[in-house]
Amino acid sequence: MDPLTLSDSTMALLTKSLDLRSTNQQVIAANIANAETPGYAPARFEFEQALQEAVKKSTIALETTQPGHISPQAPSVADVHGRVVREPDSTGIGDQNGVSVDDEMIALSKNQLMYETAAQLLKKKMTMLKYAVSGGQ
Repeated sequence: MDPLTLSDSTMALLTKSLDLRSTNQQVIAANIANAETPGYAPARFEFEQALQEAVKKSTIALETTQPGHISPQAPSVADVHGRVVREPDSTGIGDQNGVSVDDEMIALSKNQLMYETAAQLLKKKMTMLKYAVSGGQ
């Protein structure tokens, strides 16, 4: 880590997690808002698997031993953007709206809990950094 940089990989991960969870919240809210719209296909924001893979791959530290070697670029959590996937109604009954308000509310609660957890962890990290910078006072 660069000594002049105040953030580290944990802070970058938590910040990216907050961004992705915020986007997920918007997607879930759109699903709930369209629960009565005929023909509406609910959307899912997929990012967790990509974020986990970026974290796993970024822990591998590669070094160049010769000046002619190509510098390895470890994947970064900043490169994870997620993707929105539509799930059309497969039941074939009713108005072809596949939104289950109960499922969406569960997803909303889970996402909110994960968002709050990441926010609290980031706050703790910043508090520790502030403590260190102030000389322990």
